[in-house]
Amino acid sequence: MKTLLSVNSYYYRRDGSEVVYLGHNELFQRQGWRVVPFAMRHPQNLPSEWSSYFATDVEFGENYSLWQKLRRVPKVIYSLEARRSIQQLLKKTTPNICHLHSIYHHLSPSILGAIHDAGVPAIMTLHDLKIACPAYHMYNQRGICESCKDGGIHQVVKQRCIKNSLALSSVIYLEGLLHKILDSYGRHIDRFVSPCQFYIDKLVAWGWPRERFVHIPNFVDVDSSASGHPVGQSFLYFGRLSAEKGLHTLIRAAKAAGVGLRLAGHGPDEAGLRELAERLQADVKFLGHLDTDRLRDEILASRATVLAAEWYENNPMSILESFALARPVIGADIGGIPELIEHEETGWLFPSGSVEALAETLAAVMRMPSSRIEEMGAACQRAIEQNFSSARYVERITALYASLGVR
Repeated sequence: MKTLLSVNSYYYRRDGSEVVYLGHNELFQRQGWRVVPFAMRHPQNLPSEWSSYFATDVEFGENYSLWQKLRRVPKVIYSLEARRSIQQLLKKTTPNICHLHSIYHHLSPSILGAIHDAGVPAIMTLHDLKIACPAYHMYNQRGICESCKDGGIHQVVKQRCIKNSLALSSVIYLEGLLHKILDSYGRHIDRFVSPCQFYIDKLVAWGWPRERFVHIPNFVDVDSSASGHPVGQSFLYFGRLSAEKGLHTLIRAAKAAGVGLRLAGHGPDEAGLRELAERLQADVKFLGHLDTDRLRDEILASRATVLAAEWYENNPMSILESFALARPVIGADIGGIPELIEHEETGWLFPSGSVEALAETLAAVMRMPSSRIEEMGAACQRAIEQNFSSARYVERITALYASLGVR
């Protein structure tokens, strides 16, 4: 039996990256692999026989005491504890390959050298742009930002890119500087998996060798029971309620178009979004966090889902999950979104940040016959079956593992 050491900061369904991470584990367990997870300790974690090896949690958003915060700063930069823990796990399990997802300041890149020293090939899926941008997203409170490309990574401090905080930005700068000096990612990762082609092109433009990357999109399977479900009369966004998602633009556009909008999720911008919707008297309903079944019902009850992103989106699971349920997507023409949406076939593209263009699109989709929406929904499901199914994902990842000698 082959063993996969599967690494991510969180071991529960939290964001889209965890959906991919946990789904990846499940798929390879079905293929007969022994999957050994490594993550942070967290009260919401799934049960695991390997949880005793997990590292102490590091959360910037938690209400720690000053002493607890100071104790965690070194772990953000270089976690000796996480490195020791994964060394013990490597000895115990002797994996054939290690596949990492989001680690960064939670587990820290300190673990990469331990994996390399154990002679285990290492793959990392890029859920963001952290290996080039200390702030992960090439986005800050002023919008898209690529200042570090030519201006040096100290720009993360100068522009306070992490939560507009000088202290947090300084910690992340030190982390980024150390691992740039150590070349932690370049020396220790054999291949990077990018779910979108846009990220590969962007990282190559920032100086990374193209041959280090492999394009493997995220995955989901078609929900056959969704076919024929009546098309709804409102629009749905689901995900994190944060500035980079373009939700202020979306609420203004929904008001201008005179359409109903439903927002599922929580996040740091929620209070501001509620205030905006109330001030505009827009037809917006905040649904909060939804479990899997309730989210499925909301997607099916929508006319289309919307992703009005204003940062470089990767390969959004929200689009794939909508497609799987036969719902087209209105998406901003930014990042990896245009790679997924075929305009007027599986959805509609509009210029990112344009209230006017998004309002026009919402109004046009509202006027469209439901039969046309259903036709597009069928095209969405075909796109999943052809390019984004779990079977295609396993095929691609297995081929990548084989290229590193793991057959």
